[in-house]
Amino acid sequence: MYGWIWRHIPFKQWQLKALVSAVLAGAVAALLWYQVFPAVEPLLPFDDVQVEAGTEDSNSVIPGSSTGTDADAPDEIPYSVTSNHPGPSPSR
Repeated sequence: MYGWIWRHIPFKQWQLKALVSAVLAGAVAALLWYQVFPAVEPLLPFDDVQVEAGTEDSNSVIPGSSTGTDADAPDEIPYSVTSNHPGPSPSR
């Protein structure tokens, strides 16, 4: 396809052929961006998100709530959050 386009551009110099090819590619991209994609976008399911209320299981845990099984967990983290270097290991 690209060879066919290159052969049918009416200029002899490769610089002009490259310029015309770039303009054609830009025109095709603009046509797709401003005409085709907006026309097809309502048919695509990207925005078809449905969130239903009241369908949670009785065992499900909502993140951040204190009613889950982590409510009894200790508040202290067992590792350092300020450094990535472990402490010295005990010598033998």
